[in-house]
Amino acid sequence: MDQSLAAFRDGRSSQLRKLAEEHMQHDLNQSDRDILRSAGSKVSTHAKVGSLLGLGFGVFCAVRLRRMRLAYFNAFRAMEKPVEVKFADGRTEPIPDISAQLAPSKWGDTATYFFFSLGGLFLGGEGGFLTGTASASRAITKDPEAKARIEKAFKNYRIDVMKQEIQALEGKNKFEQLFSS
Repeated sequence: MDQSLAAFRDGRSSQLRKLAEEHMQHDLNQSDRDILRSAGSKVSTHAKVGSLLGLGFGVFCAVRLRRMRLAYFNAFRAMEKPVEVKFADGRTEPIPDISAQLAPSKWGDTATYFFFSLGGLFLGGEGGFLTGTASASRAITKDPEAKARIEKAFKNYRIDVMKQEIQALEGKNKFEQLFSS
């Protein structure tokens, strides 16, 4: 159960990082490593800029929506509203004034700013990630020889990762260790 959530998994990412560093040192030359680092920084830079732009756009949209809601409320409050209803049998019933319930509130404004900012942050970050990935891909594929070396190193890395997974699967699992004394 503790392995089902990524936050509770032990040390797998450090093992993979160490294995990736070994492959980068042995399978690639310095220019290939520089290309990969440059590509990685492009992705993170685009994602950061996109996130900031998305956050700003979300706040801008929230401000516009708040102004529009306030303008609609003021127009609703200023217009003449019926105060009673007359039925066919002559009976009249008063209509309650609901303008107090329709007034913009601090909680509604807070929710608007929060969700629009969160949505803008998500959309901007994802857009930045996509543009950064495209830019990084162009940087890697610019030199065909370096691209071939990088692909070969990544293929070797994946082979080693799969070998480690096979060894882990062939070994005894925790359930078997409990009952085999």
